[in-house]
Amino acid sequence: MGPNGAGKTTLLKLLSGELTADDGDIVFAGQTVGYLKQETEEVSVGATVLGEAITAFQETLDLEKEEQRLIAAMDAHEDHTSEEYHRLMRSFDAVHQHLLAKEVHLIKPRTQSVLGGLGFETEDFERELATFSGGWRMRVALAKLLLRQPDVLLLDEPTNHLDIDSIDWLEDYLKSYPGTVVLVSHDRYFLDRMVDTTVELIQGKLTEYAGNYSFYLQDRVERRELQRAAWINQQKMIADNERFIERFRYKNTKATQVQSRVKMLEKLERVPEPPSDEATISFRFPEPPRSGKVVMELGRFSKTYPSDHGPDIPVFKDAGPNMIERGDKLALIGRNGAGKSTLARMLLGTEDFDGERKEGYNVEMTFFAQHQAESLDRNQTALEALRSAAPDRSETELRTLLGAFLFRGDDVFKPIKVLSGGERSRVALARTLASPANLLILDEPTNHLDIQSIAVLAEALRQYTGTFVVVSHNRHFLDEIVGKVWRVGAGGIQEFVGNYSDYLWQAEHGTARADAPPAPTKEAPRPDIAQTDARKSTESRSDGGSSGPKSKEQKRREAEERARLRKQKIRQSGSKAAALNDYQLKREFENVSGQVETSEALVADLEKQLADPELFSDPFKGKALMSRYEAAQAELEKQTAWWEELAESMTERDLAM
Repeated sequence: MGPNGAGKTTLLKLLSGELTADDGDIVFAGQTVGYLKQETEEVSVGATVLGEAITAFQETLDLEKEEQRLIAAMDAHEDHTSEEYHRLMRSFDAVHQHLLAKEVHLIKPRTQSVLGGLGFETEDFERELATFSGGWRMRVALAKLLLRQPDVLLLDEPTNHLDIDSIDWLEDYLKSYPGTVVLVSHDRYFLDRMVDTTVELIQGKLTEYAGNYSFYLQDRVERRELQRAAWINQQKMIADNERFIERFRYKNTKATQVQSRVKMLEKLERVPEPPSDEATISFRFPEPPRSGKVVMELGRFSKTYPSDHGPDIPVFKDAGPNMIERGDKLALIGRNGAGKSTLARMLLGTEDFDGERKEGYNVEMTFFAQHQAESLDRNQTALEALRSAAPDRSETELRTLLGAFLFRGDDVFKPIKVLSGGERSRVALARTLASPANLLILDEPTNHLDIQSIAVLAEALRQYTGTFVVVSHNRHFLDEIVGKVWRVGAGGIQEFVGNYSDYLWQAEHGTARADAPPAPTKEAPRPDIAQTDARKSTESRSDGGSSGPKSKEQKRREAEERARLRKQKIRQSGSKAAALNDYQLKREFENVSGQVETSEALVADLEKQLADPELFSDPFKGKALMSRYEAAQAELEKQTAWWEELAESMTERDLAM
């Protein structure tokens, strides 16, 4: 962790060996190191997605080519009794044993599994990588890195180019990663759930904290209070001694004492002044005009895009109807390409579609999208660009708003033409937020923001009295600000009440509205190919709000309130279990309990068989057994989810279990 410009990326480059330290030593104890950079690397001409990713196993692929060469050489050898033929056989046997040990038959399915987890569809595997955007090429680079399994993974903002589903998958994958993971990230949710050690880089110094991001926030306050007290005491002692020296410097009777204190100050190990906490920046939206109760209505609608290579591509098919009401704080989530940005433009009225869109009374909209940065006047300064969007606001207000998005001091006078792409996007976002609209549509507003700026934006949106729709993959940000979630996918929209954590719980327990396609489930492969257990939504979640660490009592009250709301949702959900009477519920629970026991025994037996090293001497048998294991694991997870829903219903009704 550390502020922008502190040197986090430089430190990763030093650890990777890309940069050399000016002084000192970095010692590697024989570990292999893999480094994911923020910037996109060049790709091989003609390389496909699968072809590029599978080069992570280049050494094994070369061995496979050598095996084929040896087979061809033996086939061409006429005398099978000659020494040369026996030499070829020995070489073939050695290569074949190496390939079995490296599980060559699992390379392709392993690569496809990781690519799928990072958001690629099956039909994408054979597409040329050059036809994808930089963000998708970064995913391939990440896939190669994960497949190589270095001892140390260095990840610089790994979630920047991922959607929510892919971030969830990556999180599960890294939790079971057998090596060390070092990462830089501005995703608080990811940091709280992923890391067990946090290192702060500030003023050229590294300070280690034995916990996740929320622990770091709390412990940092305590450490800095102690350091500040020690620094103040030492400064007072230094000042007292300097006054004594100055007062008695020229008195012979005090010469010995003066010299003693001079030497003491020269040898004194100075306590460094603790770094000042980042200034608290606050920003409030201008009060928007009041809209009607219904802000936006979409009737049944469909949307397709023409394709140059075949039939039209459907995005939405007979979706809706959906309604946005005054005061709604709405998140659009889903996989990349599912139609989130398309839906945002449909709500704005700039995207044609088949269906009806009805705008409410007195609705005034403003829209933010990444490409808006390209429409800025390149000759204006950042401050002038903001003033042109909000001429009625004072310069102090405008500079405060720019400060919230990392433009400090004279940075506000930089011309747009010299700013980086990320800086231009931040100026465009500041212009959007300065407008007094009552419906905000924000497409990925947290990109290019650090944690502090994201917290400023979240606080402003919490206090905003209008309505907003936000597309974001930052889960902590969504937990802080939204009260409704639309899951976009499978050609439709599924609605959930609550924030992102509530959505997760409802999706896993089947309590969402039943008039839309279900949210897809996901599994993250372990590095050893076996699938991880389905992640439970009741795992520890980060609550650390932008205002700082919460007390134990506050966390306890919030946990009780979440439990109460979840029970209420179960009662109101009309779920499948809720529809059963008491007798049916007991019978179904007993029946499913038996099924779970049977499936658990089957999975355990298959795991035992898979542990036999002799199994993979026959690749086809190994693949078949792996397929049976994956199918049994999936069935067990399905049965377990149903068992949990039944148990929850029985608890609600106070039935004996």
